[in-house]
Amino acid sequence: MVTYILCLMLFCVGLYCVLRKRNLIKIIIGIGIMGYAVNLFIILAGYRAQSRAPIYANDQIVARMVDPLPQAMVMTSIVLELSVTLILIAIAIRIYEKYGTFDITKINKLKG
Repeated sequence: MVTYILCLMLFCVGLYCVLRKRNLIKIIIGIGIMGYAVNLFIILAGYRAQSRAPIYANDQIVARMVDPLPQAMVMTSIVLELSVTLILIAIAIRIYEKYGTFDITKINKLKG
């Protein structure tokens, strides 16, 4: 139960960075932290205490095994999160080249 609360706190830290920070780089880091928190939650949802890895073998009894689906989902999520982060960084670089700042309040005031 404590790990779920810590996972929620990690998500709240990322959400705080997205909602309250003015720097684009800090916002991108906050989005990354939120993604890590969601991945951690999915892994925690598929966890079973005192269970084995889901590796098939002829002599192995299929009892008390960890569900492999959350692990596969997190692997896919990591790849997608990396691509989204790279796109956000590319957009931030283009904004910096055009406006000369990462501050979103100054970017909102500029026209053109």
